[in-house]
Amino acid sequence: MSAPPLAHRPTGQHLLADLHGVDAALLTCTASIDALLRHAALAAGATIVHGHFHSFGPQQGVTGVLLLAESHISIHTWPEWRFAALDVFMCGEAAPQLALEAIARQLRPEHIDINNIARGSSAPAIDKVQP
Repeated sequence: MSAPPLAHRPTGQHLLADLHGVDAALLTCTASIDALLRHAALAAGATIVHGHFHSFGPQQGVTGVLLLAESHISIHTWPEWRFAALDVFMCGEAAPQLALEAIARQLRPEHIDINNIARGSSAPAIDKVQP
């Protein structure tokens, strides 16, 4: 007889990242951003459940979310400001830092501000992280 499945625990890591100085052309293509977040989720060891992405028009920003078995990744872009706001929350064995690294490699921001929030545990609530 096989062992019972491990109970899912809500503890996880929630990264909030502000990416500054991104090439505006990288922040306008819905299909490219969708593919980028999917690549990042897989790089982090996460399981993609569903995605939805929306463009606000030619040369405009994109907003999108990937629902993950481990939680989610979302992005909101402002090409006119060369800025993207990223939200990566993962629990279980997934590694949100690997997702953030994959996204940063592609978008090549000049600067990243990261807040790391421990979720579902007694760990410190917020930890400011500098890349």
